[in-house]
Amino acid sequence: MQNEKIVVGLDIGTTKICVIVGRLDQYNKLEILGMGKAVSEGVKDGIVTNINKTTEAIKQAIEEAEKNSGIDIQVVNVGIAGKHIKSAVHHGSITRKSNEEEITLDDIYRLTNDMYRIVTEPGSEIIHVIPQHYTVDYEENIKDPVGMAGIKLEGDFHIITASNNAIKNIRRCVDLVGLQVENVILEPLASSMAVLDELEKEAGVALIDIGGGTTDIAIFYEGILRHTSVIPFGGNIITSDIKQGCSIMQHQAEQLKVKFGRTLAEEAPDNELVSIPSLRERDPKEISLKNLAYIIEARMEEIIDLIYGDIVKSKFAGKLAGGVVLTGGGALLQNLRELFELRTGLKVRVGYPIEHLSKTKDESAKSPMYATGVGLVLAGLKTMDDRQENYLRNAQFTPPTSTKQMGGGTSKTQQPQDGNILSMLWKKTQEFLTDDYDDRIN
Repeated sequence: MQNEKIVVGLDIGTTKICVIVGRLDQYNKLEILGMGKAVSEGVKDGIVTNINKTTEAIKQAIEEAEKNSGIDIQVVNVGIAGKHIKSAVHHGSITRKSNEEEITLDDIYRLTNDMYRIVTEPGSEIIHVIPQHYTVDYEENIKDPVGMAGIKLEGDFHIITASNNAIKNIRRCVDLVGLQVENVILEPLASSMAVLDELEKEAGVALIDIGGGTTDIAIFYEGILRHTSVIPFGGNIITSDIKQGCSIMQHQAEQLKVKFGRTLAEEAPDNELVSIPSLRERDPKEISLKNLAYIIEARMEEIIDLIYGDIVKSKFAGKLAGGVVLTGGGALLQNLRELFELRTGLKVRVGYPIEHLSKTKDESAKSPMYATGVGLVLAGLKTMDDRQENYLRNAQFTPPTSTKQMGGGTSKTQQPQDGNILSMLWKKTQEFLTDDYDDRIN
């Protein structure tokens, strides 16, 4: 019988606050029960800068999602992004008591937990520890060492950190609304769950999430997240360029970008104009769509060059058989895929969060701008399954007959899914963040 688990994703973005309520249907697809949206006025470049405004926007989005879904929301999976996000690869090792006993998941957990204790920059907090490969007694490049014999277990880990204050401010906003934070998840990691498939991750793919304030980059190779970074430019900088270049209001510039914006000026009509209302007692302003496209193209070329430079710096530029997947609201700009291919030589597609979706009450959930919200729900569901699997794997725990609801209601146990090492470590990452967060920051 299908599990009735309800999960809520909260995407706190620079331009919008989005709440998505979902559950798995009988075909193991995500059913969107309801959505809530609000204008974000208290977030800049992915960082909460005004607690009151952000709290009010979250409250508005939550109330709308509750009304649309009929669910009493209590717990949320919240995304985190912004230019404060940093990543690096660190090496760790442990020495086991005997090589007569096989390496177990407990040994992997011990090594992984040690990585959460490494020294980071002052004011930063580790949010994800992702294994790259392991070494057992100098035998290198092992993906899954469980079951092997050896004394010394080593591993390289992709460590992702965030500003301690940024995390606290997000939690503070959620607390003020009267909700609990179940997981804090890196937004491009969540987006990847919504728009990438496993074959792309195995072949090598770069996910580019173009948001309002920042552009997030996540590179996967051989099924593993290898590189993450943030470009401090997004859709808002394009809007500002249009505002200044055309001498119009900010909201008018945004509407122009969304309705008529193109990233290839050669594709724009030569003689087509758009009339923009002016201030009182002034004639309307006429904007050339050709000039508009030139403004957008110039800024997007700069952003694309920064993205490609980061991909080259990561040393995975020649390993992206899956090319590039664009998502986020900025991915909807006309001709962006073509411009990206021209500037980088990589194959590009736009990522829509439809592969994992079944029916939805709000068709807008299928837009790239909601990929992060959908991914946060998928990440929450995965965490619940992995935690339950951990109960079943350990004799000291009794399999539960119900699970904590991220939105109200009760549920029955579900058969555990894939028990590979990466799945278990994803669970361990979320458990460690949730259960020990307060201890680690105090």
